[in-house]
Amino acid sequence: MIVVRTPFRLPLGGGGTDLPSYYKNHEGFLITAAVNKYMYININKPAIVDKISIKYSKVESVDVKDISLIKHEIVREAFKYLNIDCPLEVSSMADLSAGTGMGSSSSYTVGLLRALNQMKKRFISVQELAEEACKIEIDMVGKPIGKQDQYAAAFGGIIELNIDKSGNVKVTPLPLHEEIIYEMENRLMMFYTNIERDANMILAEQSSKAKANEEDVIEAMHQIKNIGYRVKESLIEGDVCSFGELLHEHWLTKKAISNKMSSSQIDDWYDLAMRNGALGGKVMGAGGGGFMLFCVGNGKRKHLRKTLEEAGLRYMDFKFDFEGVKVLANV
Repeated sequence: MIVVRTPFRLPLGGGGTDLPSYYKNHEGFLITAAVNKYMYININKPAIVDKISIKYSKVESVDVKDISLIKHEIVREAFKYLNIDCPLEVSSMADLSAGTGMGSSSSYTVGLLRALNQMKKRFISVQELAEEACKIEIDMVGKPIGKQDQYAAAFGGIIELNIDKSGNVKVTPLPLHEEIIYEMENRLMMFYTNIERDANMILAEQSSKAKANEEDVIEAMHQIKNIGYRVKESLIEGDVCSFGELLHEHWLTKKAISNKMSSSQIDDWYDLAMRNGALGGKVMGAGGGGFMLFCVGNGKRKHLRKTLEEAGLRYMDFKFDFEGVKVLANV
């Protein structure tokens, strides 16, 4: 039995510039982080049954020779990619459900690949693991997503991603003082909206607009990348207030790309937060629902939490994860 733990991710700046439709023409730049909310993947070789069993929100069971019949796209394509031809049981559990904007699909992919590689005694670098996860999700499954989630889940920490026009990713840990990390954990607050949505629809629209080279969308993406550079500077300088204000600028710019990013309800919650101590915020991931993140002013944390909980949001505490994908058991 092999058990692997993979963190979920928290985008901090430059989100969206990791989409191929953008970086292939303009290069991408992002600041992203991993948090201590996790996806757990368990794989086990059954003693008798000659089947492949996958347990997630559904349960699948197929013959070893019928991998193409697996409905779980990520499992099916990962098995094909690694030439898995033996009976296996694959199960997953997570601290957070899908559709919440925390990159659960990529955390699943990274964790599954890490477990399967461990089983096959195929030892690859974290960089190679992240890139293989991108290949599975983007090239083989065909999801309209970028490379941020896979790299954040694989590496962990608070990192800078530079993506060249060929799609090569350079990962650099952000050199942050320990006190700044503690302050960020105290000043960043996450709230669940109870709205789950399909991020692929929103990302597909954004990607198609970028591919069509729509001038206003490309200009907005340039602004988002510039905000990413400024986020890096603010965090390195330890200016969390400026970072909060950049979150607000990022959110306004992102909303201009698509009307699916927000809704009247989300806008109401956002405006309420801004009137009650938030310096800036965003909807996690592609937008449209899931979690909302806010950077709160000094001394406003307790008041903001009370206000938003009374408005129907659910608070979730978190800290940053600096381990990335990790094998917890191999027996």
